Amino acid sequence: MDADRKNPKKIFGLEWNIFFTGITSFFTDTTTKMIYAIMPLFLLSIGATKTELSLIEGVAESTASILKALSGWWSDKIGKNKPFMVVGYIFTALISPLFAFVTTPLQVLMLRFTERIGKGIRTAPRDSLIAGSAGEGKKGRGFGFHKAMDNSGAIIGPLLAFAVLSAFPGAYRKVFLLSAVPGLLGVLVIVIFVKEIKKCKDTLPKNIRWSDFPTSYYLFLGIAFIFTLGNSTDALLLVKANDIGIKAMYIPLVYLVFNAVSVIFAVPAGILSDKYGRKKLIVFGYLLYSVIYFGFGRTTDKATIILLFALYGLYSAATDGVQKALVSDLIDQNKRGTGLGIYNSLIGITLLPASIIAGVLYDKVDNGAPFYFGAAMALFAAILMLGVFRKKVLPPPGK
Repeated sequence: MDADRKNPKKIFGLEWNIFFTGITSFFTDTTTKMIYAIMPLFLLSIGATKTELSLIEGVAESTASILKALSGWWSDKIGKNKPFMVVGYIFTALISPLFAFVTTPLQVLMLRFTERIGKGIRTAPRDSLIAGSAGEGKKGRGFGFHKAMDNSGAIIGPLLAFAVLSAFPGAYRKVFLLSAVPGLLGVLVIVIFVKEIKKCKDTLPKNIRWSDFPTSYYLFLGIAFIFTLGNSTDALLLVKANDIGIKAMYIPLVYLVFNAVSVIFAVPAGILSDKYGRKKLIVFGYLLYSVIYFGFGRTTDKATIILLFALYGLYSAATDGVQKALVSDLIDQNKRGTGLGIYNSLIGITLLPASIIAGVLYDKVDNGAPFYFGAAMALFAAILMLGVFRKKVLPPPGK
């Protein structure tokens, strides 16, 4: 058995670390989605344009993303993941309630950037720990469970935001203050329950070079870049829902629909990818995304918007965790932190041009243009993925 998989404890059939990392993500995503579900409307209420809204999200995500590669590389070098996870989750828990005191979009940007530094620090080491803790041929299930717990928090978060706004209409700042509670609970869970995977010092990489990663890894990074260029901030989906007449207080519930569907299908999608291959699930997800975004561009109907959010959850379940499982398949186990960090960095950095393009199209063309662009990029990425699949460049499932 690999040195990083010697962790026999299980809870409900799941490896100990995977279960409690999922619980941590549940609490943390409750915090972040309480904020995220109302942030677009809060920004508009303090004078931000839709271009500024997209720019804030893009800058916050992308400029902190370089840390994902750095923290992944560092965790590989020292053979430890937990310290990076603890520090990263503490950032989110402490920064989130400070949104209650901002008065300008620039202040929001500064806090979003700082909070995303925490995500940059924790993401790659966390993903490396999940991959290393998963049983043989079960990485898809492990990442699927983590995604399901992420999105379970993303259900509770908007529900809590809705409850606060129902009791206190327009009280966005109360939501921000209350968001600190689940974030702090998440930190406690990871500190107390998540265990470091012990690695033999002789297996730790002394040097990590670009040539250490296979061609298939870089091909997939290229495909992921093309797809992400059309995958701008979800904030614009919420703005579109508001534009066609869904009231502000119900926007968190619309976002809840997306997350609920993702929770239901994330683990089954991961298991399917373990059994039948990651590539098929990813191609399906890309094609579905293309149809969904085309629908967002065309529709002016409230019921259709809700249906599209539900389908968006299915797309998320079919791709988010599965793509990480694929990346971990493509690289050596002692370099997973670096490889996953580069992947996460690429996705985060690409969100900046993606969000700028989408925001400008929304403000300067019309409210359908950014979604047509996203649909085209997703279709192109699916075609490229099919080409790579046919040439059998990528490995068989679970390898």
